Amino acid sequence: MANAPNDGLRTRPQPFAYLSAPNAELYSRILVVFAHARERFTVHLRPEDVVTELRRAAGNGFSAMTAAEPVTVEAASGALEQLVGWGNLRADADTGRVTTVEDFHRARYLYQLTQHGQAVVLAIAVYEEALGRRGQLQSVALADIAEQLGSLLRLAQEPDPDPAKIHLLLLGLSDRFGSLADNAQDFMASLRRTIDFQDGNEEAFIAYKDRLIEYIERFIADLANRGAQIADLLGQLHESGVERLLEAAARREAADAVPDGGVGDGSGDGAEDAADARPQSALLDQEAALARAAWENRWRGLTDWFVSQGSRRPSQAKLLRTSAVSAITNLVNTVSALNERRGGRTDRSADFRALARFFAEAPEDADAHRLWRAAFALTPARHLTVDAETESSWEEKDLAPNTPWAQAPALQISPRLRETGSYERRGKPNRVADRSKERMLLMEHAEREAAETAQARARLATDGPVLLSELGGPQGLDPLAFRLFLGVLGDALSARRPGETESNATTGDGTMEVRLKLVDADKTVEIRTAEGALCGPEHIVEILDLAPFEAGPEQEAAA
Repeated sequence: MANAPNDGLRTRPQPFAYLSAPNAELYSRILVVFAHARERFTVHLRPEDVVTELRRAAGNGFSAMTAAEPVTVEAASGALEQLVGWGNLRADADTGRVTTVEDFHRARYLYQLTQHGQAVVLAIAVYEEALGRRGQLQSVALADIAEQLGSLLRLAQEPDPDPAKIHLLLLGLSDRFGSLADNAQDFMASLRRTIDFQDGNEEAFIAYKDRLIEYIERFIADLANRGAQIADLLGQLHESGVERLLEAAARREAADAVPDGGVGDGSGDGAEDAADARPQSALLDQEAALARAAWENRWRGLTDWFVSQGSRRPSQAKLLRTSAVSAITNLVNTVSALNERRGGRTDRSADFRALARFFAEAPEDADAHRLWRAAFALTPARHLTVDAETESSWEEKDLAPNTPWAQAPALQISPRLRETGSYERRGKPNRVADRSKERMLLMEHAEREAAETAQARARLATDGPVLLSELGGPQGLDPLAFRLFLGVLGDALSARRPGETESNATTGDGTMEVRLKLVDADKTVEIRTAEGALCGPEHIVEILDLAPFEAGPEQEAAA
């Protein structure tokens, strides 16, 4: 009997070697045939079967091989033997069709993918998918995550929840969340390449930039709304005891990893079964601990993605929302730059040529000198500085901003500036100032402003459509809420097109949504505040707070 190709298999497989071989395309197509056959639960293929599948793929247009270049059985057999030598395939003797002694001595083999070959096919598929994937902002995934968290919360409130349901929900949640995070990262990366014109042209960019901006704005609103809902569900799950849900899922996974589920088979006496169960139980506990650590890590990632840990550790959803808003700004700036580029050349050389024409057209030399001074400003100048003493004297006299310099207190100039041309004395540099207290004050100020803004949003939000004249109730709007309302109202009015009576807009940071509907253009209403009165036609207004305030550690301690 002839030696099987497996006899020449190298001790160490080289499954990626076919990628640099002369017939790499044929080897790749053959491995794809075996991968598709495995998906159909077909394990073994003969050379004739491989040729049939290759020709079918070429006829359907799934391959670069044309009908003028058919693959023969001899060529396929040689490629199969080479793949066996690299460790991608395994060859077994084909004795199913042997009818004579001559057939028995003739080499016939059945081929199947090895573990190395299957890993290579999957690796190449993932590689090609990653190269071609542009990502997407999945608003539907946010709704799915919120729904699955709601189901988990209902299970957490049960006294004895079903571990199978918990495990399936956590698996679905992990898969959906991983897809959302990966696609968002890929989308932002592809968006940056699009803005930089690394993989597109200007015409295509301008053609779809409006739809792209609308798509990003819609996702920002969905992320703010659904993100707040998901953060609230995560908080409720934490209070309901999510640890026991993760423990139940981990124990269920460990039961699959441990043989016999950690229980004796009952064939011996009780002492033997107990002796067998002790090591199995220890193995079960070990696998459960590993699985629980993995689930706790995933849950921590999900929490960090949607829940901020103070102003210094914002959630990934908030960072993504900020990046998306910045992307819109960059898109608008890029379009403006393209329009300027199309309108005419504005580089430095064009500016110098225009300036040369101005010099050539100057009526007199004096005009040319004035043009020189205006263009290059090569004239002496006095460098002034304002010190703390000058500022204190200005504050004491309560000077108006439009006070002339001649009437203001004199400014003291260091004589070192005139002597050395520098304010700083030469020698050892000054010590680096410790700004930790100032940074802490700025951080507290920023957190206080964020809390005040969030409270103003909460006061400004309506429970439904209300009349503009009724906004704020009998007490009216406080100054902070009123200033915020002016900004939201400006966004809604700027979104209204001529002739329309309704408009809907979301603020640039995605935290609020306002809906306006004109009631009577002739009726003027008035909103009184401590800073004045706002007059305008009567509208029906509805304001939604899309980003409820997330209390940081400082606010929680104060509460």
